[in-house]
Amino acid sequence: MTDPDLFNYLILPVLIFFARIADVSFGTMRIIFISRGLKYLAPFVGFFEISIWLIAISQVLKDGTPVPAFIGYALGFACGNYIGILIEERMALGVSVIRTITQHDATKLVNYLKNEGFRTTTVGAKGQYGSVNIILIVVKRKDIPQVLRSINKYNPKAFYTIEDVRSAGGTFFSPDGMIPKRGLGKFTRKGK
Repeated sequence: MTDPDLFNYLILPVLIFFARIADVSFGTMRIIFISRGLKYLAPFVGFFEISIWLIAISQVLKDGTPVPAFIGYALGFACGNYIGILIEERMALGVSVIRTITQHDATKLVNYLKNEGFRTTTVGAKGQYGSVNIILIVVKRKDIPQVLRSINKYNPKAFYTIEDVRSAGGTFFSPDGMIPKRGLGKFTRKGK
């Protein structure tokens, strides 16, 4: 195999593969940022996404581009989607609502969440098989695993759903009726 063949059939496809992973990962994150209302972060990421894409596509569209370059382009696209989602999950940006429904006493769970600094709203309701408690918890996405562990510990048969919140605002009230902090942006848990 000559040096031009080595470049065209191995090095170029590998470079295109990694370029596509990068640009599609940026694209996946950009779309997620848009859906979360992060209007300043999305264009910043979009700039890098399209810059890398232009470099990759210009190499693929040259006359005489070997088939392995096309395969690298397609494989990079597929892997980039997956990696972009993994990166966004690790960043855990945004806010979610965990809606928990339990047929059993939820006092220990609610007290634990309050002691950890999570704001909860509890509502008594009627379910298909009798009385239930509905606990609404608005949390930063990075705190979801901790809240789910506590639900499973204190009320393992509870039913819960998790929904992303595009934006949240307003105030949280303290036990004395005063407004200690505004919104989730300045929300901190005890001892943190």
